[in-house]
Amino acid sequence: MADQDVIVIGAGGGGAVIAKELGEMGLNVLVLEAGPWYGNKKWPHPNQQPGAKFSSHYNDLDISLYRQLFNKYEANMNDLVFGRLRWGPANRSLPQWFRKTNQKALIWQNSGIGGTTQTYTANSPRAFPEAVDHVWPLSYQELVPYYEKVEAILPVNFAPTTAKEDLFYFGAKQAGWELIPTLNVTTPGFRPQPNAILPPNKNLTNPTIPLEQLSLLEGCTLAGHCINGCPHGPSMDKIAKRSTNVSYIPLALRTGNVKIRPNAFTIKIITENKASSDSSAIGVIVRDVWTGEQEELLADAVVMAAGSIESPRLWLNSGLPKNPWVGKGLVNHYMDWLTGIFDEKDLNLILGCETIDPFVGHTCGARLDYPGLGSLQTVGMSPGLTASFYGMSESGYNILHPTIPNRHEDSQGRIIGYELKELMTNYRKTLSIVLCTDDEVDQRNGVTVDPFISDEHGPIPIVQYKPTKRSIKRQSELAKMAANILRKAGAKKIIRSNWPSGVMIHLESTMRMGFVVDQNCESYQVKRLYIADNSVHFNSIGGANPTLTTQALATRTAEKLFEKYFSK
Repeated sequence: MADQDVIVIGAGGGGAVIAKELGEMGLNVLVLEAGPWYGNKKWPHPNQQPGAKFSSHYNDLDISLYRQLFNKYEANMNDLVFGRLRWGPANRSLPQWFRKTNQKALIWQNSGIGGTTQTYTANSPRAFPEAVDHVWPLSYQELVPYYEKVEAILPVNFAPTTAKEDLFYFGAKQAGWELIPTLNVTTPGFRPQPNAILPPNKNLTNPTIPLEQLSLLEGCTLAGHCINGCPHGPSMDKIAKRSTNVSYIPLALRTGNVKIRPNAFTIKIITENKASSDSSAIGVIVRDVWTGEQEELLADAVVMAAGSIESPRLWLNSGLPKNPWVGKGLVNHYMDWLTGIFDEKDLNLILGCETIDPFVGHTCGARLDYPGLGSLQTVGMSPGLTASFYGMSESGYNILHPTIPNRHEDSQGRIIGYELKELMTNYRKTLSIVLCTDDEVDQRNGVTVDPFISDEHGPIPIVQYKPTKRSIKRQSELAKMAANILRKAGAKKIIRSNWPSGVMIHLESTMRMGFVVDQNCESYQVKRLYIADNSVHFNSIGGANPTLTTQALATRTAEKLFEKYFSK
C-alpha cells in the first residue's frame, strides 16, 4: 500500500508548483528535496545541524529566521562552492555535488527548498508563440490559461523603470525598435521585463521611513541584488522576489495535504512490471544527506522535478527502459554579455544624473525580444558578481585582441589587471546586456552518467554542450543588436565578454516532450512517472527565460495527472 498519493522529487521551479496544485486537489503529496530549507523553524541552523525530518504546516515558516540567513553579501549567498546558495548538501563541511564536464564551464544551479529560483532574477516572460505552435505536441494557445494562472498566483508584473532600463529604452528607440505592449511576443521589440517581483513599496519615496523599516513592509524596495536572495517583506509569503520557497511552498503547506522533506536525495525510481511491456512507478529510494541512511518510500505516482541534469541522471541510474532521447538535446540559450561604458555628460542629458547605478532596481528590468533569434536583457548585478562575469571568455585575455576598426564592440575577451580595475572604477557608469539565443536542439548535447565515477548518489552526471552553427549565427546577430543599442544610447566603449558555451544557466530539453514524455508530461515507457521541470521543454522556447513556462506546464501536468489516476 502506498504511503502517499504522489511523491514529487525536487522543490524548485516546477516541483513546488505541482505539489501545491495536487495538494489543492486533495491528494496527499510528499516533496523530497536534496538541499536545505531556509526560513523554517524546524531547521533553525540548516547548514550546521540535521534538524527535523519534514514540515507540513504553514506556521513552521519563520520570516525572522529567513532574514538571518538571507542577506546581500555576495560570497555569503552566491559563492558556488561555500555559499548558502550552491548545488550541494546542507552540511557546509562537505563539498558541493560534482557534475563532470570536459569543457570550460560554469553550471549555475542551487539545491534547497525553492531550488534555483532562490537565485533566479525572477524574469517570467512567456515562450515565443512561434517556438511552440506547430513545433510542440501542444499549441501555444493551450498553454495560455496556465500562463495566466501562474502569472496571477506569483504574481508577475512588468518591472519598474530605473536608470538602466531608461537608458536601454532610449538606446532601443534610437536603434529603431518599437515597444511591445503585450505578454505574447510575435514581432521584435522591447518592453519592461515581466517579473515575479511584487510592485514597488508604496512608501518608497517617503523620506520619513528609514530603509531598514521599508524592508519589513510589503513591496519591492528597488534595493537591487535580487540574485543574492531577497529578504524584503513582512512575512514569508510576502517576500518581494517570488522564488517558489516564498510563493508556491507556503501555498502548498496551506492545503494541509503537502509534506516537505529537505536533505533527502532521491537515488532511484522504483517500478513494478505487471507485464513485460507495462512498467509503472510505485516509489523511490531516498538517501538522507546528513546520516547517509537510505529509505524506500511508496506512492501511487511519482513526479520528477529535479532539473535538466538530475532528472535524466535519476532515470539512467534507476535502470529505467532505454530511450535514445533520455538526457539528449540539451539547450542552454548560448549566452553572452556586453557592457557599455558611458560619460557623465551624456548620462546627464539622457537620465538627468551622472550615473546609472546598475545594481538599483530589478536585476533584469528590461528586455528586447526577437522571435527566431532570441532575447536581450539589461542586467545589473552587484560589483563582485559583475567583475566575475568579465573573467569568463572563449577569446582568452582581451589584451591579446587588438581593437579592430568598424567592429561592433571595442574590446573582446577576458579582462584582468589594470583594465579590470579601471572598468570597475567606472562600474556606476556602465550598462550591461546579457543575450539569450534561440538555441537549437542537437542530440549530441546532453547528460549521460559516468561509467567509472560514482558519488554517494550513484554514477555522476556528465554534461556536454556545444552550440550548433545556427545557434552561433543567431548569437552573433544578437550581439550586433546589443552593441548597436549601447552605441545608440551613447556608450563610448563597448566590451564583449564572449562567454564560453559552457556557461550554463538556462538548461532545458533533456527529457523532451514528444520523445521521452507525452504531451501531458507522463513518461511513454514508465506509467505513473511524470516530469515537471525544464527538461520536458521541446526546445529552447525561443530564447525566453524558461521558469514561467515550466511553472505553466507543471500546473497543467497536475491537472492531467489527477484526471487520469485520481478523479474516479
